[in-house]
Amino acid sequence: MPAARMRTAADEAVSPKYSAIERERRFLVDPARRPALAGLPHVLIEDRYLTGTRMRLRRMTDSATGEVALKFAKKYESDDPLARPMVNAYLDAAEYAALALLPSRTLSKRRYQLVVDRGTIAVDQFLGALAGLELAEFDAATDAALRVFVPPAWAARDVSHDPFFQGGHLATLGAAALRERLGDR
Repeated sequence: MPAARMRTAADEAVSPKYSAIERERRFLVDPARRPALAGLPHVLIEDRYLTGTRMRLRRMTDSATGEVALKFAKKYESDDPLARPMVNAYLDAAEYAALALLPSRTLSKRRYQLVVDRGTIAVDQFLGALAGLELAEFDAATDAALRVFVPPAWAARDVSHDPFFQGGHLATLGAAALRERLGDR
């Protein structure tokens, strides 16, 4: 068995220790053109973006089973918004409750999984102040697969490079700010 290689400063600049690269593209969804979601299983996602950090506390409840998963995550800055280093840790209820006491901004959405030509795409329907906003996310294992993905026609606009549509920023918005921004569609 080969010896483990020491991480260097160059490695840290590319990907922080213990992180994995999350490769995704995001699209605004045209609800009038996407497949119907009514009656499909989904996951209710409740995010808490911890104030002053890039950390997120997430509660996920499966609509079909009622199963709940609790996670703590950090997404790192990256020169490439399509490939960001990220760390995730699963939590138990006590750990989640302790972290949920920290100041945060919240965001809730229902996530549906739809099969498309080249795989599966997640459709997020936002709740609360962001009701009416729908974003689709396509995740890929490689940069090449991510970049050649052809979105379905109902994925109206690629917003992968627009920080406005990142979860941490969306959690800061009210309905009026969202309507103002979406007026440019």
